[in-house]
Amino acid sequence: MNLTFVLGIVGGFVLLVLGMSIGGDPGPFDFTQLQNFGDAASIFIVLGGTLATIIAGHPGKMIAKFPRHIGIIFNQKKFNPAAVIDEAVEFAQIARKSGLLALEERANQLNDPFFKKAIMLIVDGNDADKVREMLTSDIEQLSTRHDDVASMYEKASAAAPAFGMVGTLIGLINMLVNMDPESGSSSIGKDMGVALITTFYGVLLANLIFNPIANNLRTRDEEECLCRQLVVEGVMAIQSGENPKFIREKLEGFLEQSASGEGGGRKGRGKKKKAGADEE
Repeated sequence: MNLTFVLGIVGGFVLLVLGMSIGGDPGPFDFTQLQNFGDAASIFIVLGGTLATIIAGHPGKMIAKFPRHIGIIFNQKKFNPAAVIDEAVEFAQIARKSGLLALEERANQLNDPFFKKAIMLIVDGNDADKVREMLTSDIEQLSTRHDDVASMYEKASAAAPAFGMVGTLIGLINMLVNMDPESGSSSIGKDMGVALITTFYGVLLANLIFNPIANNLRTRDEEECLCRQLVVEGVMAIQSGENPKFIREKLEGFLEQSASGEGGGRKGRGKKKKAGADEE
């Protein structure tokens, strides 16, 4: 489980609740003050407006996969670069001992369809440049889909504060229209507080919900793309007949370069896009 995501979200809400309760009477916390931050109309405006914006700008099949996106965030053990390197070295040992055709049986045992596809491409004797081009294209298409998903949550994080401001304007307009010239001033403070709640909800949704989701999806994409890039480099080395020990050192060096930002992964491909995790 992605404990940092859970702790961040839960911890953020706990601290907010405590902060909204400080200064009450009696004691340092007065949780009855939380009722000041509840307003059904504000929730409808902010949440409804944000959802409407996302629905209007994205296909339904992408929006319907929201539970799957959350599952991707929580699944921290899916991508394991070290395991990819070990499997690549194992394939290299088989190829060195029995030839490329011997890899087919072992490839059928792989759970990763991308890895299996890469092995079968070299088993079938395809040209190395064409194999690399095809596999790299698959990675780039994957990243594009990931980027679309992460961008959806980033757009939601931008829309939520905007609709918070819309709600605030609606509240202020209602306050001014309904103001009693003689006694209205006595309720201005209360009415202003209700008007500002929508802005509070918008900022909260953007920074404590949507932005963390988008950032985690992009991190997951970085991990998946790195594993796939390791597959590509490993398969290319196997096809060229390189020594298994050399392949391990090469892939581990590639992994270190990617971690330091000097090469590999998304930066190694020269892509400017950021992306989240696969929605498919």
